[in-house]
This record gives sequence, structure tokens and C-alpha cells, in this order.
Amino acid sequence: MEHHGFLSILPPVLAIALAIKTRQVFVSLLFGIWLGWIILSDGNFVNGTTATVQALVDVFKDAGNTRTIMFSSLVGALIAFIQRSGGVSGFVKLINNFLDKLEQKKIGNRRKTVQLIAWATGAAIFVESSINALTVGTVFRPIFDKLKIPREKLAYIADSISAPTCILIPLNAWGAYIMGLIAAQSFANPLEVLVKAFPLNFYPMLAMAMVLFVIISQKDFGPMKKAEKRAREEGKVLRDGAIPLISADVVSLEKKDNVKEKAINMILPISVMVGMMPLMLLYTGWSQVENISSYKWYEQIFFALGKGSGSTAVLYSVLTAIIVSSVLYISQKIFTFSETIDLIFKGISGLIPLALLMMLAFAIGTVCRELGTGIYTAELSKQWLSPNFVPVIVFIVACFIAFSTGTSWGTFAIMIAIGVPMAQALDANLYLTIAAALGGGVFGDHCSPISDTTIISSMASASDHIDHVKTQLPYALTAGAITALLYLILGIIIH
Repeated sequence: MEHHGFLSILPPVLAIALAIKTRQVFVSLLFGIWLGWIILSDGNFVNGTTATVQALVDVFKDAGNTRTIMFSSLVGALIAFIQRSGGVSGFVKLINNFLDKLEQKKIGNRRKTVQLIAWATGAAIFVESSINALTVGTVFRPIFDKLKIPREKLAYIADSISAPTCILIPLNAWGAYIMGLIAAQSFANPLEVLVKAFPLNFYPMLAMAMVLFVIISQKDFGPMKKAEKRAREEGKVLRDGAIPLISADVVSLEKKDNVKEKAINMILPISVMVGMMPLMLLYTGWSQVENISSYKWYEQIFFALGKGSGSTAVLYSVLTAIIVSSVLYISQKIFTFSETIDLIFKGISGLIPLALLMMLAFAIGTVCRELGTGIYTAELSKQWLSPNFVPVIVFIVACFIAFSTGTSWGTFAIMIAIGVPMAQALDANLYLTIAAALGGGVFGDHCSPISDTTIISSMASASDHIDHVKTQLPYALTAGAITALLYLILGIIIH
């Protein structure tokens, strides 16, 4: 397997460090991409620079990338719709009435209850991680703002339950993809292997449990504690100077004059978007399953869901929601046809920065593959492994690969292909090793600045992206450290 040695990890690591240090995430990512192509061009600055430009163009050669970027822009139209139509204000009123009733019965308090509802909402949407984070951020942002809960906290909740939920309830493309990787290692029954590894996948469990602990105990730490203090004492849901990953014009859209507040104007479009997701996964995956008629009906559904195209399903789900909401609002005479079109373009324009960020994230992922970043990191770890330390080392290496490349699925592909033969050769526990590879991949998806779900969580919550990363990281690292300790202990105990 080819890589460029230490130079393989330099571009992504420098890009992430620069983004966190300078808060200039676009420039930092572009620098990382450019540096990567300079390395690939053997130090030729002219060739490296032209290759960088071509790499950004080539992002759109991949249909999945293009669909994701389109979805990232189009969702702005949906956000603009539900705000301008009075759907958001109606939903906020509905939730406030519910919270008032709980207060009258002396059950809980508003801040805790709303955060717990947001957590439960995300846990229930296990079909696709992007839809999960998008729904939680979009639906609960106005309520969090009203209760003076910082945007960073909402982004953290949305991000912490997206990928972890999808991998813990693998009745989706995640489960099918992982089983495919396991099957490629010559296992006759990959489902059985996945089921046995499931209870040992500690990181996603701890990441979700950490959110519950923080909400219930109200014991924040690190930068999040400062954000909570700012929101409580100053009433600022964003710090001074923060740049939300969504245009203020979209976030601050007021309800149209003389329009009645109706929660249904928000609930119906969001429900359509979420409900369309499994249907579109079934539709796109059905023809991809060989001899599907030979399986039982529930097996047909499971395999079709797993083979479905996530990016296609997300794109069509958002488009359907936009069409349904357009018809809904025009039929209520809230908007004219002309106003509807104008609002769609206004919403899309507000999310152009997100589309650009997604393009850069895909481009740096490509240059990391070309450099062999993941392969180099994995091979480096082989040199100092013993059977007892295989699970913890696989976890740590997977964490680093996923954080520096921003892809959990890419990390799964690398680490399962390397970790399984390694565990078999060294007589380490196989299921613990597979679980460690999966958990490490989820870590990166959870907190890497260049991960698509991290970016979408910032966008849906209208949070400053680097603020989201910095406030979330201490929690993710805490869960990661506990997970690493568990793998170290169990690696010694279980053989």
C-alpha cells in the first residue's frame, strides 16, 4: 500500500490546527488541500496549485458529492419557508404550552426538558445521520434561542446523537456498509459478527450518555461552560464576533405580517423530509439487491435499506419537503407563487457558505486518500503492537484517521481491512477489535471540523463552526478517553 510517510498526515493536521487557531476554516482547508497537492506534485508549486484548482472542480465528478452539496444548499429554502410561514413561531408556542403544563405540575424545568426532548428526537431518527442532525438543529434552534441556551449546546446535542444513533441502530445504510466490509474479510455470517461486536462498541454509547449527563446534571466544562455562562448572564446565544454557518438573513426571517402562527406549517414539512428518507432508501436500494424476491419480506426491506443511496435519499427528501411546503403555503394563501420562488432562492443563497465548506471538505478527503493518510497511520501502529494492546491501538488510530480525514466510513474501510487480519494473526479478541475500529470512526465523524455531520450540525443550529468544534471536543475526548481505557483493560482480560 502506497503512502507518503510523515508527509501524508501533514496537510489534514495542519488544516485542522489552523482552523481551530485562526477560526478561518475556509482558508485553512484550502491551505491543507493546496499543501497536499504540492506534496503529490513533488514540491512543484505551479503543478500543485493547478492540481488544487482541478481537485476542487473534480469534487463535482462524484455524483454523491454533488447531491450532498445540492442538499446542503436546498435545505436553506426549507428553513426560510418554515420561518416565514409562521411555522417556527407556531411550533415554539406549542412547545411553550407543553412546558407551561409541566411547570404547573411541577415536573422538571424548561431548559432541561427542551434539551431532553431534542436528545430523544435525534435518537428516534436513526435512518441517516445528516437528516438526524439537520432535523434536531432546525426544529429546536428557535426554542433554544428563546430559553437562552447557547447555539453551541444545540450543535453539540445534534452532532452527538447523529452518527452514534445510526451505528447503534444499524437498520440503515450504515449497518449494510459495515456488514459488507466484514464480509470482505471472508466471514460467512457478517451479521453474526456485527451483532457480537455491537455491545463492545463503547464510544457511541458513551457519547450519547455524556449528552444526557450534561443535560441532567447541568455540569458543563471547558469552553461550553463559558458559553452557558454567557447565554445565562448576558442572554447571548452566540459569542460576540461569532460567524454562524448560515446567513443571518435566513436565521432572522420573521413571520410574514398578518399570518397566523401554525405549528403544522413546520411539523408537516419536517415530517415529510424525515419520512421520505427510508422510502427513498428503499426505492434506490431495491434494484441493487440481487435476487431480492428470494428473501423474506423483512429481509428484502433490510437489504434494500442498506443498499440505498444516502445522498440521493437526502436530496429527494428535502426536495419533496420543499414541494409539499410550497403547496401547503400557497393553498393557505400565505405566499403567492412568485413569493415562494423568491423565498427559495433567498434560502439557498443563505447556505452558499455551507456548500463551499462541503466542497472543501470533500476535496481534502480526496487529497488524504491520494496521500495515503489513513494507510500510513495504520501501518505506523503495526510496528509496536502486542495482542493485548490491539483493540486500544486500533481505536486510537481509527480516532486519528477519522478526525484528520473527516470520514467515518473511510476509516471503517481502512481499519477493518487492517484490524481484522491483525487481530487474527496476533490472537487478539476479534469482536473487540472490530468494535474499536467502528467506535474510532464514529469519533471522527462526531467531532472532526471537516466531517459532514459536524458541518451540518453547525449549519442547522446556526452556530459558529469552530465554536461548535471547540465546545464539543472536551466532551468527545472525555468519552474517547474512557473508551480507550475500557479497550485497554478488556484487551488484557479478554483473549
